[in-house]
Amino acid sequence: MNSSAHAEESEHPKKARRPWRRTKITVGLLVAVTAVIATVGAITPWPSAMLIRAVFTKGGDETAAEMDRHVPDTKLTEQLDVAYADDGADTTMDVFTPASSTGPLPTVVWIHGGAWISGEKENVDPYLRILAGEGYTTIAVNYTIGPEGVYPLAVHQINDALAYIDEHADDLGVDPNQIVLAGDSAGGQLASQMATLMTSPDYAEILDITPALTKDQVVATVLNCGVYDLAALARLDGIAGWGLKTSMWAYSGTKTWAEDSTGSTMSTIDWVTADFPTTYISGGNGDGLTWLQSIPMAKRLDELGVDVTTLFWPAPHEPKLPHEYQFHLDLPDAQTALQKTIDFLNTHTTR
Repeated sequence: MNSSAHAEESEHPKKARRPWRRTKITVGLLVAVTAVIATVGAITPWPSAMLIRAVFTKGGDETAAEMDRHVPDTKLTEQLDVAYADDGADTTMDVFTPASSTGPLPTVVWIHGGAWISGEKENVDPYLRILAGEGYTTIAVNYTIGPEGVYPLAVHQINDALAYIDEHADDLGVDPNQIVLAGDSAGGQLASQMATLMTSPDYAEILDITPALTKDQVVATVLNCGVYDLAALARLDGIAGWGLKTSMWAYSGTKTWAEDSTGSTMSTIDWVTADFPTTYISGGNGDGLTWLQSIPMAKRLDELGVDVTTLFWPAPHEPKLPHEYQFHLDLPDAQTALQKTIDFLNTHTTR
C-alpha cells in the first residue's frame, strides 16, 4: 500500500510539469515568430505595410458606409472605372455629374487617402456624390499605392489623369478652366503636390514633370488632414510615428526617404509659391497632423499671400475630432465642414 501510494504521488509532479513544458514551447515559438517578423521588418516594409493596409481598409469601408447614409436622392450621371491610362484598375477614375446638367461644370478632382499604401477611389465616391448633387462634376482618381508602386509613380499617374480629364473634358462634363484639386490625408499631400506642380515652374523642373494643366486652369484646392512637411513627420514617435514611417518606407521604396529627394519634394510647404491656388484647409483637433501639418501649411500659404479659408477647431473642443473627421457625417461638426466646403466651392467657381 505504501509503495503504491508513493508511486501515485510521484506521478503527480510529472503531470504538473508537462503543461509548463508545452507553455515553454509555445512561448519559444512566439518569440521565434516575433523575431522573424522583426528581422523581416528590418529588411522590407511589406509585412508591416500589409498590416496597416488591412486596418485602413476596414476603416475606409466603414466610413464609406457611414457617408452613404447621407447621399441625397439627386439623380446623377455616373461613369465608373474610366481608364485614364493602361495600368489596369490603378489608373481608373469615377465621374459623377448631375443628370440635369446641360453643359460643362466646375470639376472637383479628388485624390483618396490611405497613408500612401491603402485606399481606393470608392472610399470617397459617396462624398463626391454629395458634392455632385450641389452642381459639380466630381472625379475620384485611383493611383498605384505602395509598396506595389513607389514614388513618384503616383505623381506621374495623377498628372496623366489630369491630362486625360483636360483632353476629354466634353465627354466627362468638365469645365477644363475650373478644376479644383482636392484630397484627404495622403491624398491631401498629393493634391497639394499637384497644385504646386501646376503653379511652380521650378518645382516642375526639379521633378522633371511637364504639368498637365496650366496654373490658370486650377482655380482652387481642398486639403483635408494632409501631410505637407516630411521632416516634421520623420520626428514623430509612438505608434503613429511607426505607422507613418513604415508607410513612407513602403511608398518611397527606401528607409532614407526623410534624407533624400523623396522627403524634400513631397514637402510642399517648402515649394509653394504666391501662385498657389486659393485653398480650403481643415483638420480635426484630435488629429496630431492638424497641429503638425495643416496649421503650419495654412500659415505658410497665408504668409505668401495666398487666399486661404481654414476650418480648425479649438484644442479643447469636444468631441475630439479625429483624423479625417470630415467623412464622419454622422457628426454635426462633419456636417459643418461639408457645408463650409460647399460654400468655398460656390465662392470660387462659376456655373
